[in-house]
Amino acid sequence: MPACAKSETFISRVTDRNELCKMKNYYSEKLNSNKLKRCYDVAPVRVKQFLEEEIVFVLKKISKNDVVLDLGCGYGRVSARLIEKAGRVVGIDISKENIRLANDQYRFTGSIDYHVMDASDLKFPNDFFDVTICVQNGISAFKIDPKRLVGEALRVTKKTGIVLVSSYDENFWDERLKWFQIQAAEGLIGEIDDNLTREGIIVCKDGFRAITFSENDFIDLASNFDVDTNIYKVDDSSVFCEMKKR
Repeated sequence: MPACAKSETFISRVTDRNELCKMKNYYSEKLNSNKLKRCYDVAPVRVKQFLEEEIVFVLKKISKNDVVLDLGCGYGRVSARLIEKAGRVVGIDISKENIRLANDQYRFTGSIDYHVMDASDLKFPNDFFDVTICVQNGISAFKIDPKRLVGEALRVTKKTGIVLVSSYDENFWDERLKWFQIQAAEGLIGEIDDNLTREGIIVCKDGFRAITFSENDFIDLASNFDVDTNIYKVDDSSVFCEMKKR
C-alpha cells in the first residue's frame, strides 16, 4: 500500500478529531519520560542490537561540525550519541516530560539543545540543518500526515543536507512483536489486541497503534517531493529512506 494511501487509511479510521488528538498525544501523555525509558531498558538483546545499529548507521551519515535535528527525540537516547560526531544537535519532542528528562540527563553532554515542539510545525528557518533524522519508526509515532512530517523536515534541511527516516524491516516482525508484548506485560502500553495486530501493525486495547513503512511505502512518500532518494536495509531490522533536495 502506498505511504500516502496508508496515511489516508489511518486518518479515515479515526473520524472523530478528538479521538485522533488522543492518539497523537499517546506518547506525550501516557508513554513518556521514565516510562518511555523503561521501554528501552526491558528490550531483548536482539532489539538492543537493532537500536544500536540504527545509531551507528546515522553516525556514518554525519560529518564533523554538522548541525543535526532529531525529530521525536524522546528523552534524548539517540541525540546524546549523535554529539559524538556532530558539531551541534537539536532534539525536539511534543512531550514536556521527555524534554525535561533529556535536559536532566544530557544537557551537559555537549552542544545539545532540547525543545518542546510539534514536528508538523517546526520553529526553525528554511535550510538550517545539515542532517534531519526521524528514526525508529517515528513516522508512525507522530500520528500526523507523513507528507506534512517529511515536508517540514525537508524545509528546514539544507539543499546539501539529507533527511533520514526509518521504520522496521518486515524481517524484524517477530522480534518487534516480542518487544511490544514485554512492554505490555510491564504495563508500559496497553494489552496487545491479538485480533488486530498483524502485517506490520501493532494495536493495543488502550488505543495505541503503530504501523510500519516498507521500502515501497517510502519510495511512494518521497515521490511527493523533488528529492533524490536512497533506500537502505540495516541489520535485517530497519529500513532507512534518505532524501536529498534537488
